[in-house]
Amino acid sequence: MITKQLYLDIAKKYGKVASWAVWDRVGDKPKSNISNMELFDIQNTPSLLNVLRTNTVMVALNFARDVEMEEPFLNFHDPNPHGQDFKIRYAFEGTEYYGSYMTDIIKDFPMLSSKDVMKYLKDKPDEIQKQLEIFVQELKFIGADKPLIMAFGRDTYDLLSKYLCSSVYSDLIALTHYSHQISKENYRADTHEKLSIK
Repeated sequence: MITKQLYLDIAKKYGKVASWAVWDRVGDKPKSNISNMELFDIQNTPSLLNVLRTNTVMVALNFARDVEMEEPFLNFHDPNPHGQDFKIRYAFEGTEYYGSYMTDIIKDFPMLSSKDVMKYLKDKPDEIQKQLEIFVQELKFIGADKPLIMAFGRDTYDLLSKYLCSSVYSDLIALTHYSHQISKENYRADTHEKLSIK
């Protein structure tokens, strides 16, 4: 649970790059309602604050493509036909991790291929350090005190495990990236196994 003021502050400062592991219920298709942002209107849904948590944080590498977020928290709620965000909803709905904070480790760097991102960063330790400092400041801002961090994809995990001081988090767990060619059912099973969800 977070306060209304903190929620509004996060929306203002990080709403264009971050989100929460909360989605509208699925309809007749797996991707239906994935980008329905009405539930983030706390004037109409104040109970949302009871669901949100900053002690668990989901982290991806970067934006896959250059998009201008029209409203806060649209990241990880991609309505694009090629988007795979619906797998995250399917994997975490009904678990203790639903409501977690979500963000990218590399900000303002849209690129589809994680290999290209890692190639770009390979010889730029200063850029990596800058991005990690931004990430640590983000964690402090949202009130995440030594959170459990779930890293989507091996590249994200490798960056965090190599460059992020272990005193920042309580645990760092590598998850299969949701864009991986895997059914939503198998993705959920794989995720639950890695997080020891019964």
